[in-house]
Amino acid sequence: LVYRRNGQPLLIAEFKAPGVKISQEAFDQVVRYNMALKVERVVVSNGLQHFVCEIDYVANSYRFLKEVPDF
Repeated sequence: LVYRRNGQPLLIAEFKAPGVKISQEAFDQVVRYNMALKVERVVVSNGLQHFVCEIDYVANSYRFLKEVPDF
């Protein structure tokens, strides 16, 4: 979990072992963790593949980003 300077959660990351494929199930796991936190960005990685999403709570959707944004 990465926090903003004001102490609010900004990003949650889930890291799997390199042999674990990043499946929809793995992605859904970190999204479930985020339900309580409501962070803006989610990262899922196994060290070989990396996925970054930006969450839109108003539209109840998310979009994949090409990379983790600078903070």
